[in-house]
Amino acid sequence: MGLHAEILEQPIVVRKLLKSQRTRVEDAARYIQKQDVHYGFLAARGTSENACKYASHLWGACNHLSVALATPSLFTLYDSPPQLKGALVVGVSQSGKSPDIVKVLEEGQRQGAPVIALTNNPSSPLAGAANLVLDLMAGDETAVAATKTYTAELMVIAMLSAALDSGHPERWDDLEQIPDWMEAVLKLDESLAVQAQRYREMEKCVAIGRGYNLATVLEWSLKLKELSYVVADAYSAANFQHGPLALIQPGFPVLSAAISGLALGSLQELLKKLRNQFQADLVTISDDPEILNLAQTPIPLPAGIPEWVSPLIAILPAQLFAYHLTRAKGYNTETPRSIHKVTETN
Repeated sequence: MGLHAEILEQPIVVRKLLKSQRTRVEDAARYIQKQDVHYGFLAARGTSENACKYASHLWGACNHLSVALATPSLFTLYDSPPQLKGALVVGVSQSGKSPDIVKVLEEGQRQGAPVIALTNNPSSPLAGAANLVLDLMAGDETAVAATKTYTAELMVIAMLSAALDSGHPERWDDLEQIPDWMEAVLKLDESLAVQAQRYREMEKCVAIGRGYNLATVLEWSLKLKELSYVVADAYSAANFQHGPLALIQPGFPVLSAAISGLALGSLQELLKKLRNQFQADLVTISDDPEILNLAQTPIPLPAGIPEWVSPLIAILPAQLFAYHLTRAKGYNTETPRSIHKVTETN
């Protein structure tokens, strides 16, 4: 199975998680609620770190749980780990093999913190370092660029949030609709192949999001770097105006994920400014007709997607855009230069 097939497989993976892992996730939520947890301490690299950005927004907004991202070098190079009293230590890794992430979980165990692993490899070293393992159940992912394991990570993070929020069982109804929304978005495949052709000479761009979908643009920019070798930098819409705005000149490509919700207003104002004042070239994933009309390259999402689950749907057209751009540039979508499926850092 290649990268394109793995992108198209994502609704199946998400359905499988909902069907087979809900009880396990609810057990994990009960385990967490019995612990003296005051904040989440998440360890990950690469694509999995982008999933943790989603967790920081989601668990904060919906579960009132502060989230900190680990600095693994404190556990390895400097041998000076922070105190983890009150922390829920979570390792997120599709392979579960990166030694520095495993080290964070081992230290969590040593300090007596509750430790959970989210991994596609339940027999991995990461799983072995955890009190409790949540299996991503994505199956073999052969392409170097992670796609279905990323959305599986997002899904487990979202399921755990819903399970911890027992006072709002209707959130599970939103989760049940995700596979259908994914299937609707994947129908854009052919049109995205055409749209990507316009950017085959693109060498650099920026990607802008805010709130939950900061994770989306971080992951979109990573896929562009991994696959098509575009220098793609991702920013929060707020941070972008504190300096990086100076990059924009007429025709400069600006990618964005602008989804209806609390984060939309400020992002919309920035996109208007970039189009009308700076003449930027906008590639925009959105469900908002006004924002789509601003873009030279509009990528529409179905209406009615709740903001809190939108990163699971918005990333799919971003993945397809990166895939088709890579093909348009004449590069290999399966084995990008210089990188491997499993990267083990210390």
